[in-house]
This record gives sequence, structure tokens and C-alpha cells, in this order.
Amino acid sequence: MVLYLGIDFGTSGARGVVIDDEARILSQMRHPWEMATDADWVTCWENALWTLLAAIPGELGRQIGAIAINGTSSTILLTDATGEPVDAPLLYNDARGSMVLKDLINIAPPNHTVLSATSSLAKLLWMQQLPSFHQARYLLHQADWLAFLLHGQLGISDYHNALKLGYDVEKLQYPQWLEKLQIPIQLPQVLAPGTPIGELRPEIASKLGLRRDCLVCAGTTDSIAAFLASGAKLPGEAVTSLGSTLVLKLLSRTRVEDARYGIYSHRLGDLWLTGGASNTGGAVLKNFFTDEELVSLSRNIDVSKPSKLDYYPLLKEGDRFPINDPQLLPRLEPRPDNPGEFLHGLLESMARIETQGYELLQQLGADQLTRVYTAGGGAANSAWMGIRGRYLKVPVTASTNTEAAYGTALLAMHKLGTSYLVGSL
Repeated sequence: MVLYLGIDFGTSGARGVVIDDEARILSQMRHPWEMATDADWVTCWENALWTLLAAIPGELGRQIGAIAINGTSSTILLTDATGEPVDAPLLYNDARGSMVLKDLINIAPPNHTVLSATSSLAKLLWMQQLPSFHQARYLLHQADWLAFLLHGQLGISDYHNALKLGYDVEKLQYPQWLEKLQIPIQLPQVLAPGTPIGELRPEIASKLGLRRDCLVCAGTTDSIAAFLASGAKLPGEAVTSLGSTLVLKLLSRTRVEDARYGIYSHRLGDLWLTGGASNTGGAVLKNFFTDEELVSLSRNIDVSKPSKLDYYPLLKEGDRFPINDPQLLPRLEPRPDNPGEFLHGLLESMARIETQGYELLQQLGADQLTRVYTAGGGAANSAWMGIRGRYLKVPVTASTNTEAAYGTALLAMHKLGTSYLVGSL
């Protein structure tokens, strides 16, 4: 039997999942981050990687035929010619790239994905000003560098991580406008996610009791890995993440891009994963209710009866999707004395915003919505699920699996001949 390992480096910690060739989970490992924000992230990541690998039961480790790793989008670092980092990495939410946006706007096409303070390219241009930059030879994303530790080949990435570096995921090449920047270090060679790169380094295989012919594959980002885990496979199927915010991802045969709403598309084989994110979501609910109150009050909501309350639930002014208005004010009045009625109104209003979001994606050319899988904490709220089904008018179900590590394991499995994923990754 050949097994497959997916490793997720997310915002709260690292996780590993081992699956068999029928996609059944055989083992799971977790390693939470226990660090201050100014800590040594490189050492933290490296320790987490070895800890997860060492935690795999020996009888399973000897059967793992492929490994894939995901990381947070736009988390990057610079290394020297041996792969040693020359400075601290910049994390996914680091906005120091805002200092170079004025220059980047004059180079990149209008409304391009890289025109964000947190994009990989903006971070790279900012890092060129660092004293340590003269030592740098390679730019790598988090997932790229962690995979390098396993296979030993520098300068390789995937087209999910490379999107915010400016890589053209439609033509599968770096665009001419990016080449004109004459960046004096090596940008990564970009492969399709899941493509085998090379075998595990022999010394690692021996030390950890893993197969010497185990393949290390090109990775992906954490959010796409979570989508792959959901069970969505066909055009028109979507995943809504009901976390602190409301994130929509719709699988489409048509690429949709519209920077006005923060909408962009990732390539998934011969399909596109398009989506956007609203600032409404679970953070608003937790501002008014405890977890216990959300559970008890939701039980008494009659989901068949629409609420008469019309809110736009935000914690502060401004939203981008599906309404692009940085001055959009939260609308949370009138507030009834009955907390159950108030919660009903909030859930109804968020369901309307979700519906408007999918309608906007379809108006811009995406496939018609046929099914919505649900991830995040809100998936456990049956009242919210029922209300959303009434608005969306398509089946609404919980995701098959919500672990990004599981989606990454599927990616590793697919490239060894099992067609479990959409398109032809």
C-alpha cells in the first residue's frame, strides 16, 4: 500500500495528515505555534516540520510515497545560494510593501493582484532595500522553502503560491512587465501544484524511517488546500468559509478578475477558483454573543420564517465584497429587546450578503452556483445553515473535511495517479 502525507503550515500552527489510496485518514499530527510575534519564525517552521515527520507512526512512515506542503499565501523569505535564509521572513499579513506600491503601480497592469501591500512582489521590492539583500540569491515562499528542506532543490515553487508574485497563471510564464523590473535574484521556477520535484533526501529518509523513494511534490496555499479538502470538484460548486469573516470560493470554467471587489482567480488544472471576502462574519456575532449564547439562541430560531430585520453586520465601517465601499457603515439597528430575534436578523443579513456575493461572481462570468460546501466554525450552526439554504436555493452542506492538511494530502495522492481532484492539476 502507498500512503500520502499532506502538511499544512497555517496561521495558528502546523498539521499533518496521512491518507491511504482511498483518501481515508490514517494518522493526524498537530504542532501549535507558541511564539511571540517577533520570534524566529524560520526556526519555528523547521522545528515544526521535523516534529510532525517524527510523529508519524513507523509502520505508516515506511509506506508514504509522496509528500506535499502548503503554506500561508504571500509568506516569503530570501535565501543564499545554499538555501540558508539571509533575513527574517515576511508573513502573509505584513504590509510593509505599502511603501513601494506607488512605484509598482507604474509597472504592473491596472488592478493586478500584485498591487496590494501584502503581495509577494510588493514584499520583495521592499526587501531589496534591506542591508542583507546583497546576500540573497533566491526568493522562496514558505511552502517552497519547507519542501526544499526535504528534497534539496532550490528555486522551485507552484502556481498557487506564485500568483501574488506576478506569475501569469493563464500563460504559465512570468510576464514581460515583471521581467522589466530586472530583479537581481532568482525568481522560482513555477510548477503545477502537486508536481513531483524529487525524492526525499536520503539522510532524512534514514533518520525518520521514511521511504527512500518518497517523492516531494510542489505545494499550494493553505486556503486552496482547504478548498480541495471540502469535497467540491465540479464547476458551479463552491465553498463558503464562515470564520471571523465571510469568504466565498466558486469553481468555474471562466476566470474572473475584478480588483474593485478584491476578486481574483486561482488556476485549478483546467478550471478556475474565483472568490472574494466580506468583512461580515463570525467576528460580528462574537461581539454580541458568547459561544454558549449562539448555541442556545440558535436552537429557537424558526429558519422557515424570514426575519424582518435588515442589517449589514460589520464591526467597523467599510467593505469590499460584494459591496465595494470603504465608508460603508455598519447597519445594526433597530435592535429588538429579544436577543434571539436580534441573532435571527444578523444570520439572515449575513445570508443575504453571501447570496449577493455569489450573484456578483456569476454576473462577472463565473459558472452558475449549484452547491455550497461550508467550512469554518459557522458550519456547526444548523440555523445559519438552514437560513442560507433558503437564500442560496441550492444544496448547502458541511465540507467533507475542513483540514487544509487533508487537501494537501489529496494533492500528493493525485500526482501519483489517483484522479481525486478537479481538472488535471
